Amino acid sequence: MLATEFRLAAVIPAAGLSSRMGRNKLLLNFRGRPLVRHAVETVLAAGIKEVLVVLGHEAEKVKVALADLPVQLIENRDYQLGLSTSIRAGVNAVPDNFEGIMVYLADQPWVETADLEHLIAAFETAGGMGKSIVVPFYHGIRGNPVILAAKHREEILEISGDVGCKRVIQKRADQVLSVEMLNDHVIRDIDSPQDYEGTLG
Repeated sequence: MLATEFRLAAVIPAAGLSSRMGRNKLLLNFRGRPLVRHAVETVLAAGIKEVLVVLGHEAEKVKVALADLPVQLIENRDYQLGLSTSIRAGVNAVPDNFEGIMVYLADQPWVETADLEHLIAAFETAGGMGKSIVVPFYHGIRGNPVILAAKHREEILEISGDVGCKRVIQKRADQVLSVEMLNDHVIRDIDSPQDYEGTLG
């Protein structure tokens, strides 16, 4: 099920300092291109046409990495205050007529288009089950990306600190459709030089 069959936007935070990495991890090379570009191309390949990338740290370099891709670039001047500021900036820019918002963390290079399509299909059917939030799991471990119905926009805009949508998901636990994935892609990310070395093996 492709996202083109309903209105789904993707918010990709790309503003962080990458403190544990020691340099901007989203500009690191992954399979011949910057990690942030790989992330955006994966999202676009899943049929999501409204992609909002939130910029902050080394914004100009990230812009260069995304040159020629059909994305909307959002500036977050408060990026040093944590991940929530980037999510809020991106979600606030999503047009009102969209049904769902995917929050996609760009430091998960193992996530593939097929993984996203699986989650998108789950979101498409979630409404009929009385659910409005899709969360991937692998062997009981919660992963990313998550998809939230647009009705949760105001709650997302209230989050603060260096966190994602975890608080909204916990608050609306009765609305969560848990999706068990067939691989560990959604629980793997790059935070440290050791993590990055693992992508090169």
